[in-house]
Amino acid sequence: MEVTISDVQKTAGMTYRDAGVDIDAGDALIGRISDDAKRTRRSGADGALGGFGALFDLKAAGFSDPILVAATDGVGTKLELARQAGQYRGLGIDLVAMCANDILAQGAAPLFFLDYYATGALDGDQAAAVIAGIADGCLMAGAALIGGETAEMPGVYPNGGFDLAGFCVGAAERGKLLSPDHTASGQVAIAIASNGVHSNGYSLVRRLLEHTGLTPSDAAPFASDDTIADQFLAPTTIYTNAVMPLLKANLVTSISHITGGGLVENPQRVFATDLALDIDMLSWTLPPLFAWMQHVGQIEDMELLRTFNCGIGMIVTVDPKHSKQVMEMILAAGYDAWTLGMLSERGENDAPVRFHDLEQWQKS
Repeated sequence: MEVTISDVQKTAGMTYRDAGVDIDAGDALIGRISDDAKRTRRSGADGALGGFGALFDLKAAGFSDPILVAATDGVGTKLELARQAGQYRGLGIDLVAMCANDILAQGAAPLFFLDYYATGALDGDQAAAVIAGIADGCLMAGAALIGGETAEMPGVYPNGGFDLAGFCVGAAERGKLLSPDHTASGQVAIAIASNGVHSNGYSLVRRLLEHTGLTPSDAAPFASDDTIADQFLAPTTIYTNAVMPLLKANLVTSISHITGGGLVENPQRVFATDLALDIDMLSWTLPPLFAWMQHVGQIEDMELLRTFNCGIGMIVTVDPKHSKQVMEMILAAGYDAWTLGMLSERGENDAPVRFHDLEQWQKS
């Protein structure tokens, strides 16, 4: 049977808003966040939004022969805990941190950042809080927020659901990027502290909280002056102020950002394959947050070490003659740090990361 236009039921006056997408709300959001973009201005970028593409002038940023380094990441299921708590600004810092810290680990300076915010129905207050946090993070990282995308996709995300992705580009002068070739046996490993879980392992975090029946507003059993939200939504530390002075002074041989895979998987990504990292497990005490999770979840030590950062956000390796200077510089920048171990020769059957005195590991 042939179907003609007259056979099709007509609906007059349909709009994009009827389908669940509010263009006016999106335009209003751009106006709300423009000041956040402007406050991240740095040499090479003017912080303007609204064009089809964003520009960055490497020469104006002080580079003569740069190599670009790019990173992209998200915040995982931490955003679901933030949604339950109604706290969104810290997620923006998390998003920048996960990308900018990866740029630093290559030996490059973060230069500019773009974000992708996708939701079923645009909540202007929620989106503005996230993007304000992104601007906060960009200021901490030394990067300009030069663009982004806000996507309304009804039917793809449930009511109140959203997702985030971040994209950071950095640069270093040719020949200045870090490489496993710079690492050698005898170099000292220095740990730089995390301020909590950061942005990995939240599927397990949420399962543990469900198991204990705790909600974001409840007092944290391991930190009675804080709530669960205070502890588990603490924004990821951004390490620009700790790391960039070391890079400029050519004092580090490798940097490992401790993200998914924890202390088991991440360190080996940055040193030579004939080396192993010997970690002194007695050099630090497991922070109370992680000790509590291990206890209530009956998590084995090695599972904890390859799921969470366990109090260590970055590891830098240095020549022994520079270790005291590097430690002093990190502490002076306001970060907690300590000597974690050292690089040594790796046997054919040795693990790339060796945890010494694991059975005696101090847990508070």
